[in-house]
Amino acid sequence: MSAPTVYFIRHGETDWNVAGRLQGHRDIPLNDKGRGQASHCGKLLLDIFAREGRDPLSIYYTSSPLQRATETMELARTAMGLPARGYIRDPRLAEIAFGDWEGSTIALLHQNDPARISQREHDKWHFVPPGGESYEMCSHRMKSWYDSLDADVVVTSHGGTCRGLMACLGVAKPAVAPLIDIIQGEVYVFQGDKLTRYA
Repeated sequence: MSAPTVYFIRHGETDWNVAGRLQGHRDIPLNDKGRGQASHCGKLLLDIFAREGRDPLSIYYTSSPLQRATETMELARTAMGLPARGYIRDPRLAEIAFGDWEGSTIALLHQNDPARISQREHDKWHFVPPGGESYEMCSHRMKSWYDSLDADVVVTSHGGTCRGLMACLGVAKPAVAPLIDIIQGEVYVFQGDKLTRYA
């Protein structure tokens, strides 16, 4: 079988995104702008599938279990005219864990934990926050998920997991992947080591 195509959507905006807080595994809901972004992604998917000549019902749908991702999935599916709940949750798609740093901002961490923030800025790929995980660890998790696919899939997940997927598929080098900005309200289509963005 050829490599599965992944239609990847980062969850819509949350108030913690606006405040610059590290969310990780904290279960933060979408804000109004985020809900609009989620619906927009559903419309983008309809356009993409129409161009590809495929039925939206012919593809699998899966989400991170965190509510900002499941809410994004349900709003996107509703915008596509599909039942909101027709998807599965996979814990491997949860955001990269920031451990003790969750809820803080990078600016606060520069004040409160400057040595470790300096280590992170020197090597973001391998750095493990206290009680959290590195991008390298997240990428292994995403490779396990990707290798388990046997069909094309629509995914709602997170910025960190998208970067991990980019690295494990060879779209971006590991040292570069953590620095890539993953835009909310867009659809990232992974086809092997090729990536196309739709806004």
